[in-house]
Amino acid sequence: MQISIHSASNIPMEGHLKLHWGRRPRLYAQHWAIRCYSCHMKLIAKWLLSATALLAVTYLYSGVEIKSFPAALIAALVIGVFNTILRPILVILTLPVTVLTLGLFLFVINALMFWAAAGILDGFHVRGFGAALLGSLIYSALGLIIDSALQRLFTRQ
Repeated sequence: MQISIHSASNIPMEGHLKLHWGRRPRLYAQHWAIRCYSCHMKLIAKWLLSATALLAVTYLYSGVEIKSFPAALIAALVIGVFNTILRPILVILTLPVTVLTLGLFLFVINALMFWAAAGILDGFHVRGFGAALLGSLIYSALGLIIDSALQRLFTRQ
């Protein structure tokens, strides 16, 4: 592949890929900014909808209590951080048990992340491990619905 670089003038150059120093670099930068904006908007929407899902869990199941929407926002953030950092470590450490239980132990790990988040936050309370297990199952089901909706909303056409 040949690459030719020329200025914004209309000088014909040979090659398959031409880098223009006129308007095109700005268009590429704008495309990147729009793409970055879309990623940030998807992340914010996921965070807000996850907090709303936590509030929905409190209305669907009495074993989980959240005092307010700001507490739900903080709880959704903490659960997200735990699932990003701690969950992969726990999955690797408990891999033999997970294989023996045919993956069912992953539900226990999800419940532990849910319960741990409730343990360190003031406005988020879970009544016990059973409540954490059922609450995390409901929260995960709502999260799947949220993820599929956001995937459809933010896909490029």
